[in-house]
Amino acid sequence: MKLIGWRSQYTITLLIIFTAVLLFIPTSLQSTVQAKFITKWNDCYDRLAYMQDVILMHEKESILTSFRRAKNSEERELIFRELIKPYFRLNNSKVPKRYHVKFMNNAKVPQNSLYYFSDYYFSDKKMLVGIKDIPNTIGNENIFLMMFDVNGVLPPNTWGKDVFGAKVFGDRIEAIGKELSLDEMKQDCSKDGTGTACSYYYKIGGSFED
Repeated sequence: MKLIGWRSQYTITLLIIFTAVLLFIPTSLQSTVQAKFITKWNDCYDRLAYMQDVILMHEKESILTSFRRAKNSEERELIFRELIKPYFRLNNSKVPKRYHVKFMNNAKVPQNSLYYFSDYYFSDKKMLVGIKDIPNTIGNENIFLMMFDVNGVLPPNTWGKDVFGAKVFGDRIEAIGKELSLDEMKQDCSKDGTGTACSYYYKIGGSFED
């Protein structure tokens, strides 16, 4: 009887441990995947910063002149796309029509949103790059908005998870969200926010939500 009791206790203990492992694994895997996405985003940002440095050193005036001479946003985007092509190895492969980006709160990005992109390009490692011209106006000096889906067309296609972005100015780049306070960034980089501010929040060491 003692042997049976011992075996029962042993079996129950194993079941408890097994259950705990099953509960832990999804969170652990999700954290690992998210960490890889953030690493890829940091790599994208570093490449973008390197491109900006090269331009400022060698080609700034000629490129800015080309932008000023462009007749519309489409021409400006074409110039910018050709400019970044060597750094991100863009190609003209068609992005599937089913591809859509969501905010972190699971809402679809509407067409009237600043963070809606209509033009995407495949980059190296099947990453997707979005480019959007922002008209130069008072209080809004950024020239281009860029979006990087580091996971390509594969899900989750969500801002703050596998989608990040940066503002490209004439003399610098900024990860989206830099202008916000820390509390505002934390709020936006959560399941209740858009996730766009995660782009800067993660770069300053912010932790992601599981």
